[in-house]
Amino acid sequence: MPHFDVTDFLRQHIRTVPDWPAPGVQFRDITPLLQDPKVFRVLIDAFVHRYMDRAMRPDVVAGLDARGFILGSVVAYELNVGFVPIRKKGKLPFTTVEETYELEYGSATVELHADAVQSGDRVLLIDDLIATGGTMMAGKKLLERLGATVMEGAAIVDLPELGGSARLRASGLPLFTLVDFSGH
Repeated sequence: MPHFDVTDFLRQHIRTVPDWPAPGVQFRDITPLLQDPKVFRVLIDAFVHRYMDRAMRPDVVAGLDARGFILGSVVAYELNVGFVPIRKKGKLPFTTVEETYELEYGSATVELHADAVQSGDRVLLIDDLIATGGTMMAGKKLLERLGATVMEGAAIVDLPELGGSARLRASGLPLFTLVDFSGH
């Protein structure tokens, strides 16, 4: 049986949309990964198989707004652990903690329910893509403020030229990504 390369398989199903949302940007659209049941299963299984091992198993999966919710909730379900959403400011109904981070033009704020994790919880932090790393870094800070340990950050796509993965690793966060899009 021929070797099945998960990275190449997933890369073939990620759509590149040129000049969106601005001229010169090569947008990496992961929605085709979700539309085909076989592709979606390969994607989820790649994460589940990594975190199924006892040494890598989290207590909780935290997903970043919004595509991290799709991945994180399914991965948490498959691992039989809880899921917590890290949302954009103003979307959570209970007492929250918040973290503001810088964007290219301005800033954004994410929130987490104050009771979302317990001190000592090992948390897998997941999103669809790592660009500048600001959202994942803010999520990490929120979880750590509540006493959790972010054991790893995970994403489908890394855009290393934007510096986010290097910045996250420099902060001490181990990263696991499935597809690297260097250059254009």
